[in-house]
Amino acid sequence: MFYKVSKEDEYLFQGKRKRLVEQLRAKGITNQAVLNAIEKVPRHLFFDDTTGRPALLDHAYSDKALPIGAGQTISHPFTVAFQTEKLDIKPGDKVLEIGTGCGYQTAVLLEMKAKVFSIERQKSLYDKTKLFLPYIGYKSVRLFYGDGYVGLPQHAPFDKIIVTAGAPYIPNDLLVQLKTGGIIIIPIGEGDEQEMNILKKVTDQSFEKQILGKFKFVPMLQNKV
Repeated sequence: MFYKVSKEDEYLFQGKRKRLVEQLRAKGITNQAVLNAIEKVPRHLFFDDTTGRPALLDHAYSDKALPIGAGQTISHPFTVAFQTEKLDIKPGDKVLEIGTGCGYQTAVLLEMKAKVFSIERQKSLYDKTKLFLPYIGYKSVRLFYGDGYVGLPQHAPFDKIIVTAGAPYIPNDLLVQLKTGGIIIIPIGEGDEQEMNILKKVTDQSFEKQILGKFKFVPMLQNKV
């Protein structure tokens, strides 16, 4: 079902991951735990597999967003590292991820010892990723097929929330599910680019907000599943 690499291939990919980490460091990522996680996660396994080998394998460790099927993409490694660094993940943090996709960001969070609850709206991606992540060793994640705008109220509150698609606004349901003192990071905008927003929940009714620059994401779909 899923592609396996030889020992020789894996040695090559380890070197490519080390080079990717140095590129991310040069671009401003300083959190060593984030860089360690990026170095561990085998990004080359996360692409759409239709030919017996993952598509676009040669580009797996380039800082590019690449297709994963269902009209979705795997984010730039820099974007993954940036969002993760800004969340200030600590071991044991309970994290809600909106947009599981192929599971790459999920795996990075798991490598950082977070307790991850992740929602995916695209059924084909959900069906694949719920098998794929345990297959490559990530068995503690809890994956859900559902509407990211609603979140997971039955599992709230969360220490951190990460949204990996461009939303037209910040869903109030997600803010409610964040612990006081918790952080949400979400790209906001309906055009080709979005502004990365980060909010810290100061009290039940107040937030500190920063805008951290422009990024490109696929849209966060609003339709109910």
